Amino acid sequence: MDNFTFYSPTLFAFGGGAEQQTAELVRRFGGTKVLLVTGGGSVRRNGAYGAVTASLETGNLPFCELSGIQANPRSGKVYEGIELLRREGCDFLLALGGGSVIDTAKAIGFGAGYDGDFWDFFSGKAKIQSTLPVGTVLTISAAGSEGSDSCVITHEEGNRKWGCPKTDVIRPKFSILNPQFTCSLPAYQTACGAVDMIAHILERYFTTTSDVALTDRLCEALLKTLLSAAPRALAHPEDCAARADLMWAGMLAHNNSCGVGRVQDWGSHQIEHELSAFYDCAHGAGLAVVFPAWMEYACPRDPMRFARLAVEVFGCEMDFAAPENTAREGIARLRRFFQDLGMPVTLQELGAKSEDIPAMVAHRGEKPGGFPFGNFVKAGPREMEAILRLADR
Repeated sequence: MDNFTFYSPTLFAFGGGAEQQTAELVRRFGGTKVLLVTGGGSVRRNGAYGAVTASLETGNLPFCELSGIQANPRSGKVYEGIELLRREGCDFLLALGGGSVIDTAKAIGFGAGYDGDFWDFFSGKAKIQSTLPVGTVLTISAAGSEGSDSCVITHEEGNRKWGCPKTDVIRPKFSILNPQFTCSLPAYQTACGAVDMIAHILERYFTTTSDVALTDRLCEALLKTLLSAAPRALAHPEDCAARADLMWAGMLAHNNSCGVGRVQDWGSHQIEHELSAFYDCAHGAGLAVVFPAWMEYACPRDPMRFARLAVEVFGCEMDFAAPENTAREGIARLRRFFQDLGMPVTLQELGAKSEDIPAMVAHRGEKPGGFPFGNFVKAGPREMEAILRLADR
């Protein structure tokens, strides 16, 4: 295990009725006027919006609202939110929704106190030093942004879907997690969320660091939980036990508690960002296509790591004479699991086009330091194209 520093300051309030603490928690972390950031109508239909605004009103906390945040969140809403926050004098951001809403709130938070363009933090022209406080009320188990140091935004000029450099500065002050708010999610969104969580774990699992038995087992436990909980939530949407497992697993998958002390990869995410930039697909759906293809490409690098995943998570029998056979069976079982969830596993099923592959590779190259990426395997333009071709069946 490598040396590491781990700092995760977010307070989590988990369970039914936890949203009633919203006003109390905003005040606890210094908020006096709230910018409430929301997506579409789902938060109104599932009761989250009414419960959260009632808490703010009861707590005599004034608020204004930025709504209409889309999946694959856009820069336009960040600019709009910064202007609204400054005009209204808000000093606290409250994200009500999933990862796109939370990432938008994070970007507004560190952009509002900066004299230049918030995109400077994404392009490397500036470094995040401070932010307005952000709290979250989660309604989708997926991105893990409610506990993470990450933020991904698509800039509409040039269609650039980039992440800002990871920093603990942007971790939320608190996150309210009521699994009941996720019971009304469409099956497709539930499935996309499960894939996103699995991918967050696997990006950490595939490592070149030795002697990481503890975090290996943490990763494997989370993966096995997701393999069990996701099908139960799809079959019985009101199964609160399954929803609770998904919600807490999503946070643990991405707050880096299972990734400390080990080199991580993140190549599949970089490739998927181009898919969702080109086709505006759900992030989880894109990952369901990319990750098994990346695994096929990366497997020769260390077949035993893939074989361990196959045995410990998917219950494959170990072929000690030819561990690569076990590794390939594990990859096949992951792909079948994604299919069973109703996810696409090829570019064609996603609606992507073979002829766009060179353009996606070139678009990735526009990002400063865009190549190479990944650590388990280093990916340049040739490797990225090869992985996309493996997904092009």
